Amino acid sequence: MPTGWAALVIVLPALAFAIIRPTDWWVVALVLGAIVLLAVGDFFAAPHPRGIEVVREFPASLTLGERGELGWLVQNRAGRAVRVSVADALWPSLQASRRFSEFALAADRQHRFGATIEPLRRGRFPFGAVTIRTLGPLRMVRRQQTRTVSGSLAVLPAYPSRDAMLTRMRIPLETGIRSVRTRGTGTDFDQLREYRPGDDIRRVDWAATARQPKAIVREYRAERNQHVVALLDNGRVMAGTVGGAPRVEHAMDAVLGLTQVATRIGDNIGLLTFDNQVRGIVPASNGKAQFGRVTEAMYLLDTQYDESAYRTAFTTAAARFRRRSLFVVFTDLVESIVVDSLLPALPTLTRTHLVLIAAVRDPDVSDWASATRHDGVDESFRSAAAVASLNSRERAIAKLSATGAIVVDSRPGDLATDVVDRYLELKARGRL
Repeated sequence: MPTGWAALVIVLPALAFAIIRPTDWWVVALVLGAIVLLAVGDFFAAPHPRGIEVVREFPASLTLGERGELGWLVQNRAGRAVRVSVADALWPSLQASRRFSEFALAADRQHRFGATIEPLRRGRFPFGAVTIRTLGPLRMVRRQQTRTVSGSLAVLPAYPSRDAMLTRMRIPLETGIRSVRTRGTGTDFDQLREYRPGDDIRRVDWAATARQPKAIVREYRAERNQHVVALLDNGRVMAGTVGGAPRVEHAMDAVLGLTQVATRIGDNIGLLTFDNQVRGIVPASNGKAQFGRVTEAMYLLDTQYDESAYRTAFTTAAARFRRRSLFVVFTDLVESIVVDSLLPALPTLTRTHLVLIAAVRDPDVSDWASATRHDGVDESFRSAAAVASLNSRERAIAKLSATGAIVVDSRPGDLATDVVDRYLELKARGRL
């Protein structure tokens, strides 16, 4: 590839010929021939790019929105000094701060440069072509080679509720799961302790009290090894953006929070993802690796803009998870879809299991509906449409509640904590 210096070497004699206007054609031919010889000599004098080794350094995975470091290690195997430029064909959604660098590299030496990346979307991002150019000593010609430097980066779902979940797990860890313990509801014996004012008299252990100078009560805890199953809708209704992120991203945050808390308490949790068909199933488990398996099952999901197949998903879930469970269905509460698709399929689960429907409410719609002042006709129509939308949503919630399902309709950022709190409440009350 010719460089700017080569263009300059051609332009300067041309300008001189335009001014001098030589009559002998051999002068022009001689100058052009000299330029060609210089370019050819510079080409062969430039080290071949195959003598330059490039290694890409990057983390195996990042969380959506998390900032990471991407680096390149360039080694000169050509045996002599060379000026090198390296360009990497990175995905635009990785938002790399740089993908190109040019530098001089001595023989048998190495050079390292890097960039920061902050992915805009989740998924697997395979790396590929790296273009290497070496510059000749006369700076007239570059030799170029494009090669594949393999590797891939996994961008996992965002988990903004992590800190809130850690807070909820800290209490069970320190006090023996007392956060989910209430009087009269636990079924697993935990320990004997001294009677305190306010304790249920029915919990007094009279045999132990007879051997002690003070009253002793039995303390129970909520059962472990119960089953929770998250059903993640990834269809058309979950593609809409709420609070700066698609609904499905809020749902994924809640699934991760529910998984982390449930496994820490000792319950088994599984996952089924679906849209117009079932996309993946994670068997229920309470092992430490379950969080990673759930994350792996979600991060490659692409939203399908078809109607979700609730009946297919619920039938598959009921067949796969036979033990009585808490099924948490993450979807949206569009009245027409609830009436036409969700409600007819719901008895498949409610006959045997406890069902919780979780959705994200758009705060902008609530704000428009509650506005008391309108500056124009457009704002009046928008407010009326918002009121109608909220009324439709409330009707959908009422119809779902009438079937025995529990509905959580939260603002963005609150879905994960609201779902986990409701799960802990149901567990404490012995509903599972």
